[in-house]
Amino acid sequence: MDIRRIQEEQTRLLRGTSGKFRRYMHNVIEWDTKMLCLVGPRGVGKTTLMLQHIKQAEHPESYLYYNVDNVLGTEVSILELADIWAKEGGQYLVIDEIHKYPNWSTELKHIYDSQPSLRVIFTGSSILDIYSGMSDLSRRAAMYEMQGLSFREYLEYFHGINAPTVDLRQLLSHQYEIDGLEHPLPLFRDYLRRGYYPFGTEKDFTLKLGQVVMQTMELDIPVYSNMSPSIGLKLRKLLAIIADSVPFKPTMQKLADAIGVSRNQIADYLVSMERVGMIAQLRDDTGGIRGLGKVEKVYLDNPNLCYILSSDAPNTGNLRETFFLNQLRVNYDVVSSRVSDFSVGDYTFEIGGKNKTKKQIRDVEKAYVVRDDIEFGFADHIPLWAFGLTY
Repeated sequence: MDIRRIQEEQTRLLRGTSGKFRRYMHNVIEWDTKMLCLVGPRGVGKTTLMLQHIKQAEHPESYLYYNVDNVLGTEVSILELADIWAKEGGQYLVIDEIHKYPNWSTELKHIYDSQPSLRVIFTGSSILDIYSGMSDLSRRAAMYEMQGLSFREYLEYFHGINAPTVDLRQLLSHQYEIDGLEHPLPLFRDYLRRGYYPFGTEKDFTLKLGQVVMQTMELDIPVYSNMSPSIGLKLRKLLAIIADSVPFKPTMQKLADAIGVSRNQIADYLVSMERVGMIAQLRDDTGGIRGLGKVEKVYLDNPNLCYILSSDAPNTGNLRETFFLNQLRVNYDVVSSRVSDFSVGDYTFEIGGKNKTKKQIRDVEKAYVVRDDIEFGFADHIPLWAFGLTY
């Protein structure tokens, strides 16, 4: 194996990687963990984050970056690669798109046990395959899951506007002013259309996002869930139904009849679609453990998907709720509310436009109206865009 070719490719990639903007996850990850995994939907910037970390490391020469999806993929054994790199004194092995490597979890387990001085970082876009393979790496690898750009990150990445991260308590006390941003609403509208994915700056964004959807629905889910390839078309149809109906309370039998599968399969399909970043399921608070409650509503995962998947212009109310759920779920357990749209801990939130009142939740303690189309809030009325500053 010619490790120099891999190092040359790494050097080329690092030269083309900018370190000016870093994703929120960079400061969350414990980079010195013996073995860690970064997963997330296609297109959210995992590869760039890995390369930025290497480039900005104190000793970048101690890292070896290898992308399984490059031209060398068929001729490189990661087991052999780890052995050679450790013998050369390397300290970190970074493997990108690990899910495309056969028997990856078995070999990573062997590397973990046989190379005590080597730290391994690996990424995967096929979240379903990663979750399945992680069972072989239990108690060995720490897993981090990254989602797309927050509105705060969009401001910095797209427009060079630096905004501080704020927590929910700060938001509710109106501590969210941003220097250099006098009128946030025009940029917020742009974010809803194209700001969730880092490649939203590219002219062919709509085409590329469509390809992400197609590959995820017709390749990732069927292949890594051991489904027939023909199921991919049924999943696309199910996604289209959801896109034109959201938010809605799923009726399993109706969905099953619409795409021609059994009722029992629908719940599994929805979980798979949620894990790969196509939909979000809003649950109630009966589960006791985060994410295990009964599903009350189904949304598309993020506002950008609403624009490319809806057959007509996306519903404004749906966009608002999708944004709120998408942004807050990173750091908070967002569940359905019995009296309004959402609950987060002790807080209750009703989402609406600039004329939304507190009538529906006037008798509820710690209740807030989240209003779109307003620049700044007052009392218990909070602007919707400000919830995009939480990560």
